[in-house]
Amino acid sequence: MSSYPVEKGHSSGENLDSASLEKGTSTHPAGTNAYITPADDDRYQFDAHDLDKVQRRLKQRHVQMIAIAGTIGTGLFLGSGKALERAGPLGALMAYAFIGSVAYSSLCSVGEMTCFAPISGTFPHFAARWVDPAFGFAVGWNYFYTQAITVPVEITAAGILIGFWDSNTKRLPAYITIILIFMCMINLFGVRYFGESEFFFSIVKLCLITGLILFGLIIDLGGGPDHDRIGFRYWKNPGAMNEYLVTSNKNTGRFLALLGVLVQAAFSFQGMELVAIAASETESPRRNISKAVRRVFYRICIFYILGILITGMLIPYNDPNLLSDATTAAESPYVIAMTRAGVKGLPHLVNACVFTSAFSAGNSYLFTSSRILYGLALRKQAPLIFARCTKKGLPIYAVLFCSLFSVLAYMNVSSGATTVFNWLVNLTTVGGFFTWMAINLTYLRFYAGLKRQGIDRTKFIYFSSLQPYLSIWGVFWTSFCILINGFNVFWSFNASDFFTCYINIPIFFGLYFGYKIWKKTKIWKPEEMDFVRGIPTIEETEAPFVPPVTFWEKVAEKLF
Repeated sequence: MSSYPVEKGHSSGENLDSASLEKGTSTHPAGTNAYITPADDDRYQFDAHDLDKVQRRLKQRHVQMIAIAGTIGTGLFLGSGKALERAGPLGALMAYAFIGSVAYSSLCSVGEMTCFAPISGTFPHFAARWVDPAFGFAVGWNYFYTQAITVPVEITAAGILIGFWDSNTKRLPAYITIILIFMCMINLFGVRYFGESEFFFSIVKLCLITGLILFGLIIDLGGGPDHDRIGFRYWKNPGAMNEYLVTSNKNTGRFLALLGVLVQAAFSFQGMELVAIAASETESPRRNISKAVRRVFYRICIFYILGILITGMLIPYNDPNLLSDATTAAESPYVIAMTRAGVKGLPHLVNACVFTSAFSAGNSYLFTSSRILYGLALRKQAPLIFARCTKKGLPIYAVLFCSLFSVLAYMNVSSGATTVFNWLVNLTTVGGFFTWMAINLTYLRFYAGLKRQGIDRTKFIYFSSLQPYLSIWGVFWTSFCILINGFNVFWSFNASDFFTCYINIPIFFGLYFGYKIWKKTKIWKPEEMDFVRGIPTIEETEAPFVPPVTFWEKVAEKLF
């Protein structure tokens, strides 16, 4: 990686497109007009040598499958039922479509910045580099916590899903132990094994969600054993939208129901930025990540929007099974629809696939938390021991430290500790919104810096023509969601619930202002932003493009 000082005009700013990858032109993304930080300016916290010790072992097929289905977990397969029960079919559809647009804005923003600078630390480092070092510190530690604490959540969910076959809760600690060991071992074996495992799990998840959508459509059209053609019957009775908190005024109640589902929908979408975090360990990252980001729009439309539409057609929002406290596949609206239609056997298959989804999501969250911690350590914003890597490029101490969080899953075995665990988990909800807000805000500063320094972003391998409007949309609505996250607590005020819903706000700003005062950092001016130092040129990261020749190679190119 080029991390040494470069004179202005040293690098060529043209042909930064896919053609240059094939021709092998020597290019730097920043072009000829970029400001270069002086070598002795330690405000940027760049070393004069190559910081990244991780290795690029994720292949194209790994990246594409991780982008499409890497973090699809229980939030989609089981959480969609809670969304339907809260807001009704139309309300849930509107919430998922709306949050999908916010998630897409965040992914386009981080995708463009990552394709420009495919380095460790990803968006927390971008925030420190193009907004304020203190902002990057706050973003990094906020994201690290939300990812690390979600690992035991998914481990617990996977353990409980086994209860679909074994109702003896005394065996839950044993199941948690087995899941925990396998998940940690995959990450300790290295990124190559992580990539292969996620490739397999992603295929399972894609087959599951595709099969459920097709199965749901067949049942809805009368193809089930009872041959009952459902259509949009439940949109008429009990109705398209449910009411929440307020029943005296239908419109107000429906609006509050819609707001109440936004957080649930956001939990289903969180983690889409995983593909950007893996950039420093991806082969030809600019080409592969740009391709992955472009395909995410179709993922949102097909798997989330179409999935929630089919869900709302299959069962009414007042179905008693939706109101139950089941935490296995029995809670899934698709399984409820199968039971109502008289289909037997398939619920066991669905539960098995949802189990793999929970395991995969936990596996991904462990990976992301360790790489964020590694990136913070590289920039001296975390203990330096976490920046140490093995000869094969594994940040071993970061992975081991993050693995320790997985033992929190045992707190769910004790009824008293469950309350504390749920409190810790609830803190991660707003953390996800802060992440998306920070990504979009960082992009706006990135955009301003490029414009001020005369760098043409349309020459980049990936750029969105909808920017900067996408990022403005993302900043506004994520800020809105942060503020209304716990609005329901004001109807029946509870100090504990209020604290849980809003404590993330003072924590985030405490991290920001604490680091800012301690290190005396300043917000970067557009003309001061460094778009060169520490960012690899195209020929340093991209292998020459080899066009597919055989039929199966062409099929693989389209799919992966």
